Amino acid sequence: MKKVITLSIFITTYLAMGQTPCIDGMAGSFECNGYDLISQIPLSTFNSVKANDSWGWTDPQDGKEYAIICLNEGTAFIDISDPLNPVYLGQLPSESNDHTTWRDAKTFNNHAFIVSEDSNHGMQVFDLTRLRNVTSPPEVFTTDALYTNFGSSHNIVVNEDTGYAYAVGTDSFGGGPHFVDINDPVNPVAAGGFSAEGYTHDAQVVIYNGPDSDYTGREILFGSNQTQVVIVDVTDKGNPQTISTVAYNNVSYTHQGWLTEDQRYFLLGDETDEISSGINSRTIIFDFLDLDNPQVHFEYYGATGATDHNGYVKGDKFYLANNAAGLRVMDISDIANQNMSEFGFFDSYSNNNNSGFNGSWNVFPFLDSGHIIISDRAEGFLLVKAPELGIDELNISNSMMLYPNPVTHRLTISSSREEITSVVITDLVGKIIYSEVFDGTKNKEIDLSNVSQGMYFALIDGIVSKKILKR
Repeated sequence: MKKVITLSIFITTYLAMGQTPCIDGMAGSFECNGYDLISQIPLSTFNSVKANDSWGWTDPQDGKEYAIICLNEGTAFIDISDPLNPVYLGQLPSESNDHTTWRDAKTFNNHAFIVSEDSNHGMQVFDLTRLRNVTSPPEVFTTDALYTNFGSSHNIVVNEDTGYAYAVGTDSFGGGPHFVDINDPVNPVAAGGFSAEGYTHDAQVVIYNGPDSDYTGREILFGSNQTQVVIVDVTDKGNPQTISTVAYNNVSYTHQGWLTEDQRYFLLGDETDEISSGINSRTIIFDFLDLDNPQVHFEYYGATGATDHNGYVKGDKFYLANNAAGLRVMDISDIANQNMSEFGFFDSYSNNNNSGFNGSWNVFPFLDSGHIIISDRAEGFLLVKAPELGIDELNISNSMMLYPNPVTHRLTISSSREEITSVVITDLVGKIIYSEVFDGTKNKEIDLSNVSQGMYFALIDGIVSKKILKR
């Protein structure tokens, strides 16, 4: 059977804010490993002094993807359906003039729910389907509803399976979770709260389907509560119950954590331990085999001393907004055996990798397209992505050559062993811009004179090879 070979070709442009592949450890001015810069929108475009949190939304009507970027002044919405040419659609201003550093957004049922530590802000509700009909961007948007049973709030958590929002760090319930029924998004209803374990900084809430069968089907909140992790059964909103609490060594500030997809392990970031102890970025991994008796499983230390911030699990990868070290991606496929390793990174903060509060605030890795949203305090919005066919490239240089490199208008593909039978070149969203099938040859010259500068993928009968440039 003939061996299938695919060559990944990257033809890049050097226009400002355009796509830039990761070549020799750099994507323009950003250090990187395995993640390309697809596009960027700076803070100046948003008329903002600082970005903070972020999220994403996919329109179920047409599959278009959008980025939601929280700013000191309000919330920006960006159409990223053409990832190379994102469109800033507009901004929803804050409900207050405080313009603090903290704002957060989550989505449910095609609406965004936005809170802030701005005084008297409440929870904004914004109908995301309005983004379909923006004709003269950027627009100044208005809220579709405003929930005012609390004023300031540090963060908001949404369980999409139940239609409940959990505002945390509010000026109610001692800073513990404030429950809101959002099943009718524009008519949010107060549903109680939980104050027994004190202030909650961040949380994840799920319908539990993990290894502890005692709680199967229950709605469980996993809270990061400054000095400990708390596990709370919030199924009955009128009578939430603490299941357990768990501490760990060298607690500094229990900030944020996320479950693995099997709900067995919980990956926690302590926000200020790097600052207070001078250690490298630390992630504490808990074993939640028994929710009544959670245990520390092991600790993972990153490659730099940068402060960890928000982290999320998708599949067997852990995506961490690592402040001055940017986006860091860890392989957690062997987490059961206490093994984690860095898979790749994109450093959105070029100055250093020191501890402190610079660089990436949040990352959003859950888009089906594989694009990752980064909200960086100073750089604004960045969109990055691993090469379509993977970071680890098959080295077949002994049997296949691509030249010249950098490519001019013509690309020659030469094989010393196998005959080439087809060439397909696509753009990043899969649109075919060149395709040819032939009887077989060991040397093929392709005319690229009509191909615009940009990033592309070339498929030569099958698997990945190496990046090349066209100028």
